[in-house]
Amino acid sequence: MQRFSGSFPWQHSFARRRDVQIIVLAAAILASMVLVQRLPAWRLIDHRSFDYLTTVQPPALPERGPIIVAIDEPSLAEINLQWPWPRTLHARLVTALRAAGAHVIGLDIIFSEPSTAEADKTFASVLGPDVVLAGDESLISSPQADQLIRTMPLSMFTDAGAVAGIASVSLHEDGVLRAIPNRDESFAGAILRTAARPVPPSEGELLLQSYGGPRTYPTVSYYQALEPEAFLPNGLFRDRIVIVGLSLQNAPSISSGGADAFATPATIRNGRLTAGAEVQATFVDNLRTGDGIAKAGPGYSGVFLLSAIAFASLLVWRGTNWLTWFGAAIAITLAVLGSLVVLRATGIFMSPASPAVSLAAVVLAQSSIDYAAERRSRRQITKAFSQYLSPELVERLAKDPERLKLGGETRELTILFCDVRGFSAIAEDLKDDPAHLTQLVNRLLTPLSNVILKHGGTIDKYIGDCIMAFWNAPLPDPNHARHAVSAALEMLKAVTDLNSELRSEAEGVGPTFPELRVGIGINTGTCVVGNMGSDSRFDYSALGDAVNLAARLETASKDYGVPILLGEATVLQLLDAFEIRELESTTVRGRNEVSRVFTLASTSP
Repeated sequence: MQRFSGSFPWQHSFARRRDVQIIVLAAAILASMVLVQRLPAWRLIDHRSFDYLTTVQPPALPERGPIIVAIDEPSLAEINLQWPWPRTLHARLVTALRAAGAHVIGLDIIFSEPSTAEADKTFASVLGPDVVLAGDESLISSPQADQLIRTMPLSMFTDAGAVAGIASVSLHEDGVLRAIPNRDESFAGAILRTAARPVPPSEGELLLQSYGGPRTYPTVSYYQALEPEAFLPNGLFRDRIVIVGLSLQNAPSISSGGADAFATPATIRNGRLTAGAEVQATFVDNLRTGDGIAKAGPGYSGVFLLSAIAFASLLVWRGTNWLTWFGAAIAITLAVLGSLVVLRATGIFMSPASPAVSLAAVVLAQSSIDYAAERRSRRQITKAFSQYLSPELVERLAKDPERLKLGGETRELTILFCDVRGFSAIAEDLKDDPAHLTQLVNRLLTPLSNVILKHGGTIDKYIGDCIMAFWNAPLPDPNHARHAVSAALEMLKAVTDLNSELRSEAEGVGPTFPELRVGIGINTGTCVVGNMGSDSRFDYSALGDAVNLAARLETASKDYGVPILLGEATVLQLLDAFEIRELESTTVRGRNEVSRVFTLASTSP
């Protein structure tokens, strides 16, 4: 029979390697994340993180921010002129807004080409230092070189006192507008300087803080602004920045697109594009109030990433289970919330994507390693113990290998020895037929072994025709004495059944064998149980005086003429579960002290 031999080396080596393994794993994930962060696809993940975080409870719209004069559908219908509208109409608008008290008038319209001389002259005549005109800048790429094309208002307009600013914007790789343009030359920067407001220096990329979706800013139609006294509340434009531009009343969706309309961080929430005039108003307020968002430097981001990986390593240091994933989920949530808190408190964006993914990667990788090791451990335990533990006990042990304490432990056991009476005579009768003798032994030991396993016992070893078994190891069994005695009774019945089978088989067709009989000794006591043997080979076995006494009781059962002999320690644990008869105390062979011995009344002669 295959036996469990040796300790479980994979468990010991795995324990020794675990610390180093986790450190190497953490370092590998850190290096991988540093490389992955350079990929364009990963930048899109950071961009999406920015969109979601900056639109969670965004700041309220700043007070007395810009007002939008929209070139919208009602204006196109009311004015009923083909676009582009004549510049004399724009001259009327500037005059009306200035008369209504507008502090700065920003026209997000490109006036780079001359129209009629009279119209241009009329428009120039109303311009002044309180008017900001839009310019455009575009990059044209070719195989030979990249060329920057700048389109600015006609010089006659700037000579008339108007200020020019670049209104073009840069989109990220996914087509979303997040970056505030260069403040030195931008349209929004020019508006703020014209309003005598400070403009932050252009040091590093500044990102857009959205205040909401389309039409967040107060908006009036172009035709209304031409006659504010007729259509609008008195004093609406007084001391306000006014931005004029295309702003469709029904903001277009991403799929439909739209003229001078952009996807912004708010688009991820509402799926709508924001008009260019409103985007410029957001730029103005971001710069005016300091709501613009700076990206965290590599140092801060690196510390954030290292902290997440270090925390993940601590989570998996001792092992992984569902609590590990629960802790990882909490940590990821805290990373996201921490990023949001830093964003709102400091105006700095630290993407939680890399720390969150790295943390999850450490936990997932180590959990996978631990799962594979556990599966391997279960297979080895099942293979090692399946032939001398019941399937139920093997399954419990495989599910919880920690219950198997390798290397030896002190535990109270109930030990059973079972030996065949008169086996030498049987062996002599079959000396010329060893195969038949082996078959007979196996036919006897198989049902006896099955009975032991059925009652939760552990088969320690086979010694010829003798079986040694014990209860209460490797898994605890609080009723080990009772189970051992119950097994002994059923073993006697199994021998009786086998004798009946052998007699039936032998009637008229074969040799007659003497009736098989067994003697069983059972004793309870403290033993050392675990791996016993040399450095190269071990057996899971039990040692101790209680084992020796159980063996002596089995031998003495023949002298007493009873099939089962019990030690005193075993009887004390049976709690009247069986009818016990005490026999005459004696000194069993191999021991000097007198021992009280007992048998089961039901098996007495």
